[in-house]
Amino acid sequence: MKSDFAAAHLHLDRACHYLRGDDEVSRAALAALDIVIEAVATAQHTRASADVLPFSRPSKGRLPPLAS
Repeated sequence: MKSDFAAAHLHLDRACHYLRGDDEVSRAALAALDIVIEAVATAQHTRASADVLPFSRPSKGRLPPLAS
């Protein structure tokens, strides 16, 4: 099963909306949510590494002319 990072981000943003209190617990919870939101956003936009394929080079070491 794959994670739905976009949905997780949405719900975490909503949680931040509900924690608008001016007390210490609300501020601490918002700080913790900010860290989690950052981790989710990083995971959401991280691409899997790909294999690099080598290309053959011309034997003369020169590039062919560009087509016009």
